[in-house]
Amino acid sequence: MTDTTTVSAHTDRAADERAITALLADTYDAWRAGDADAFVRHYDEDATAILPGSLRGSREVIRESMAAAFAGPLRGSSTLDEPISVRFLGADAAVVISRTGVLLAGQTEVPQDQLVNATWVFHRDGQGWRIAAYHNSPVQL
Repeated sequence: MTDTTTVSAHTDRAADERAITALLADTYDAWRAGDADAFVRHYDEDATAILPGSLRGSREVIRESMAAAFAGPLRGSSTLDEPISVRFLGADAAVVISRTGVLLAGQTEVPQDQLVNATWVFHRDGQGWRIAAYHNSPVQL
C-alpha cells in the first residue's frame, strides 16, 4: 500500500504507516463512540475539512459540526474505511487516500451511492503525526 519516496535513511516508513493507521483507527473509534472531542484530538488547530457543500476551517469548527451530527443524524453511526494508498511527501508529510462510508445506526452495509473517496493530509510535528486536512467526494458509480 505504501508508495515509497526518497527520504533519509533513518526514516522507518513501516513505523510511520502504522502510526498513521493507528491515528485513523483512533479517530474512527471516537466516531463510533459519538465523541466529538476525541474525534478531533489528532487534528491541527487550523485543520480543514471539506465535504460536498461545506468547508470547516478549524479544529473547533470540525468539533462543533461533529458534536451536532453525533447528537442528531449520526447518532449511533460508525464508518467503514478502506485505505487505498499512503504516499509520503518527504520525511514528515503524508497523503492517505481511502474509500469511506457512513453506517447509520442499524445498517450493516454502506449503500453504494453513499461511498466517498477521501483524502487525508498528515504531517509530523513534536506531537507525532497530525491531521492537517481532510476532503471527500462521492464515488461516481
